[in-house]
Amino acid sequence: MKIIEKSSGISIDVLIQLIEKEDFKTVSGEWFSFDWKKLVKSSEVYKLVLPPEHNILGLVCLIYYPEEERVEIKLLEVSRQYVGRNGPYEGIAGCMIAFAGRTALARYGPYACVSLVPKTALKKHYMKKYGMLDAGWQLYLDLDALNNIVAKYTL
Repeated sequence: MKIIEKSSGISIDVLIQLIEKEDFKTVSGEWFSFDWKKLVKSSEVYKLVLPPEHNILGLVCLIYYPEEERVEIKLLEVSRQYVGRNGPYEGIAGCMIAFAGRTALARYGPYACVSLVPKTALKKHYMKKYGMLDAGWQLYLDLDALNNIVAKYTL
């Protein structure tokens, strides 16, 4: 997976890994808004890290629905120091969405789907930036849109 350093335009490799117990010391309070520790009990939480220091750029929580061939992004958060137009990198959220897509495709094959319930303020942003489709209260990626987002952020 790759992000872009905004100041130079250079592509930088990042990794996605399952969150570890010791990570919870750094993913609360100052840099992240949500209580990620609660989510680990009922789902999988992954961290997007920047080698070699493994700074945590963002977190994503995934829930699997095999009967629907769907992966739900329950929660996605970019660390405050990396978020928005003023952050130093482009593509953090995109990498986490692409990871969910790659995971869905690996588990469920060509008819896999990724969905999320966006905050109202972010709905149009997700549709425009990531090609997500409107399904009422949820947004989703499937077929070509899913393959496009995976290809864009994983090459």
